[in-house]
Amino acid sequence: MTLDDIRIVLVNTSHSGNIGSAARAMKTMGLSNLYLVDPACEIDSHASALAAGATDVLGKAVVVDTLADAIADCSLTIGTSARSRTLSWPMVEPRECGEKLVAEAANGPVALVFGRENSGLTNEELQQCNYHVCIPANPEYSSLNLAMAVQTLCYETRMAYLNTQPKQQEQDDVTYPNAKQTELFYEHLEQTLNDTGFIIKQHPGMVMTKLRRLFNRARPEEAEMNILRGILTSINKSIK
Repeated sequence: MTLDDIRIVLVNTSHSGNIGSAARAMKTMGLSNLYLVDPACEIDSHASALAAGATDVLGKAVVVDTLADAIADCSLTIGTSARSRTLSWPMVEPRECGEKLVAEAANGPVALVFGRENSGLTNEELQQCNYHVCIPANPEYSSLNLAMAVQTLCYETRMAYLNTQPKQQEQDDVTYPNAKQTELFYEHLEQTLNDTGFIIKQHPGMVMTKLRRLFNRARPEEAEMNILRGILTSINKSIK
């Protein structure tokens, strides 16, 4: 699947700059399907300026009269909402919101709906959504502007999408030292630490045990191990 069937719907947006900023937020996360429901402004030069390279998203934005028009062919609609509503509705967290959108988009169009800058979505509009999503911001200061909210939920959608894609293998295969090479390194390290006086033979303590734990946890690659061996060799030459 792609992200093309996930549409971002902005309802009755008041400021053109917010439309441009939302388009930018969408494009950075790989979404490009923007619907504008009864916008209270035009897509003007201010919108284009704040889109900052996402003018292609603005250029193909679909303008409709009602939310019903924007989501008519969508099998799943999720509306952004605060939790404090008189009528309770199924809620999802942002991460689950992204997962649901991506899963359902495999079968056709889905929508993520954002309301007005100052008042959000009406109860009537929210009741046209299957789920509501609330961003759990700081309760002492939960003021997210429209573009921030779009960015946050588009990010979760992108992460959910990437989790469905095959993991790309690194181009360069990493080679790790085998057990014998590792033991030779530890022997070399211990001998060098003895020669420098860092380890006192009569009272070696737990130094080598802790160093083994350190390097086992770091798991140096073969090339890195060779560098470490080279460092030890240079110390050996210096103290001789």
